[in-house]
Amino acid sequence: MRLRGLLRKESLQILRDPSSIAIAFVMPVVLLLLFGYGVSLDAKNVPLAVVVEQPSADTASLEAGFAYSNYFAPRHFASIQEAQGALERREVDGIVWLRADFARRLASTGNAPIGVIVNGVNANQARLVQGYVQGVWIGWLEQRARNRGEELRQPVRLEQRIWFNAEVRSTNYLVPGLIAVIMTLIGALLTALVVAREWERGTMEALMATPVRMRELLIGKLVPYFILGMGGMLLSVAMGLWLFRVPLAGSFWVLVLASALFMSATLAMGLLISVVTRNQFVAGQVAIIVTFLPAFILSGFIFEIRSMPWIIQWITHLVPARYFVAILQSLFLAGDVWPVVLPNAAALLLFAAVLFALVRLRTAAKRLE
Repeated sequence: MRLRGLLRKESLQILRDPSSIAIAFVMPVVLLLLFGYGVSLDAKNVPLAVVVEQPSADTASLEAGFAYSNYFAPRHFASIQEAQGALERREVDGIVWLRADFARRLASTGNAPIGVIVNGVNANQARLVQGYVQGVWIGWLEQRARNRGEELRQPVRLEQRIWFNAEVRSTNYLVPGLIAVIMTLIGALLTALVVAREWERGTMEALMATPVRMRELLIGKLVPYFILGMGGMLLSVAMGLWLFRVPLAGSFWVLVLASALFMSATLAMGLLISVVTRNQFVAGQVAIIVTFLPAFILSGFIFEIRSMPWIIQWITHLVPARYFVAILQSLFLAGDVWPVVLPNAAALLLFAAVLFALVRLRTAAKRLE
């Protein structure tokens, strides 16, 4: 009876306080739109300088290969000096240089190298541009050989097979990880501000004067926000599926169960922050620093964990979002890969149990200090 009253009281508080609803439903929409459209690891429409010193049919067909590619937006320059100036001014990200003897050497010896200069300030972008230029070059050579009725001779022929993300869209990889980051922020903020707000308003003292047990009080706080957080999760998944067209290869119910485990861990973390700080502003700042930033940087959402120094790799094991990101990326792109799902789900369950135990120890008795 007391627990039902607490649940009703907290539910009414949520309905009267628009900030909780905004955190659960407005924040996911805003963050997904910002990161989903703003963060991309794909390089498309890259400004590329093309220098042709002596135009010919061969140079024209090679230029067309760059023009019709989705990855490049070529710009023509009369000389390599002009192109280098554009590269220094960051007007282009690379240069393709076809020298005056390109057509002659191609016709006589079949060996006509082209010059490629890439802006290496952004190493990842430079590698992508270099790979795309090589792809256009090989494609042009193959098309030229077919037009001549010949077969392009290569000592090794590469046959690629791309699993799990055949479109090679970075959005398919980023959006599942972004859902984990958003759920981390939602769960931590929802509960980090709850108990702290009770202390600031003085209502915690009134609750402690009642026969309500601390266990009942904590359950009354957690259950409504768990439901609210799962609603935010479903909204995020719906946006990922229908707005960003990210495929869901695995089971929806496995996704819900894994999300429930992760939401429990993040709610417990937020609750622990709130009972320690007892101040909404401090609780909000600590929640962002302790939960959101590690989830964004150390979860594998964007940065590959195996590329990090070993000490940082060890620290990532203390970030619950690391395990949830692995589950989400497997469920969305590969399916129900149980060797991935089960160990990471067990880690989330352990995190939730430890954090709830810490909260229980911190609130073992009704004390005002």
